[in-house]
Amino acid sequence: MTNTAASEPYRPLIARTRTIHRPVGPVAYDCVKLIIVRDGSAILFSEFGQKPVRPGDVILLGPNVLCGSEPEGHITVTTIYADTDYVIDQAFWQHAGILHDRLDARGFTEKVYSDPAQILHLGEHRTGMMMAWLDEMVALSLDGQFQRRFHRLQALWFAIMDVVTPYIRRSSVQLTPLQRARSRPVLPRTRRFAPLRREALLAREALHENVAHPWTLGELAETVRLSPQQLTRVFAEAFGKTPIAYLTMLRVQEMARLLRETDLPVAAAGRRVGWSSRSRATEAFIEHTGLSPSRYRAMRPVTADHPENGTVVR
Repeated sequence: MTNTAASEPYRPLIARTRTIHRPVGPVAYDCVKLIIVRDGSAILFSEFGQKPVRPGDVILLGPNVLCGSEPEGHITVTTIYADTDYVIDQAFWQHAGILHDRLDARGFTEKVYSDPAQILHLGEHRTGMMMAWLDEMVALSLDGQFQRRFHRLQALWFAIMDVVTPYIRRSSVQLTPLQRARSRPVLPRTRRFAPLRREALLAREALHENVAHPWTLGELAETVRLSPQQLTRVFAEAFGKTPIAYLTMLRVQEMARLLRETDLPVAAAGRRVGWSSRSRATEAFIEHTGLSPSRYRAMRPVTADHPENGTVVR
């Protein structure tokens, strides 16, 4: 998560409250999003299809998951944007008894929290417990108090997650006796996240710069001088998706923009982003947003989804 102004400090955790009156186009963030519905209602569309949300509901979105919404009149939400590595770091300490180091934590969290988009029905009483914490978190975020009030922001985050976590769907992860025997604490100074591989960053840059190009895994791997197998591994470790799955997400996002900002037919919009057939474009759009392209176009006008006050997520 980064700021548009280069002079502003990096903040791995921010919160914003806003009221939405118009449909929001499907967009993906490279961070974890926790969205708490405070008032009003909307139809949410993502990989889970189309689902209604109302006060008492909390939406959990993993990184690089497309999601949009259509308010039923209006909806007021507080959204917490949490850097992915920040969340994984906490998962490591939560499960430090069975994990060898932080590198194990990423794979562990991907297996345990394998459902990338969830709607959690906490009920208005439980979400009501969090409102004062959310308001304080938003106020500290807007004041740029992350460093000075670091411990208070963490306390608020932990209090909120203490209420939310019991409702998150988890997949069971079984460790064999041998795995447990090998999992042992190590000295804190050896616990490090591996930096993102330069090849993964270059591959992502290539996909962003030319979404419509008929990329193959082999061609993309050749551009960054890795084997296809190596590229798939380092890219998935960095961004949680294979290069081709990531490209599909980018194409759906760009196709959604074309549908809401131009009068291009669905087939032409699909071709513009790199799909030669309307059926493939429609299939991918439905898979990632839960809506058909024609249904999405009927929602116009649509706004963009972004944190307010100049803060955007990378």
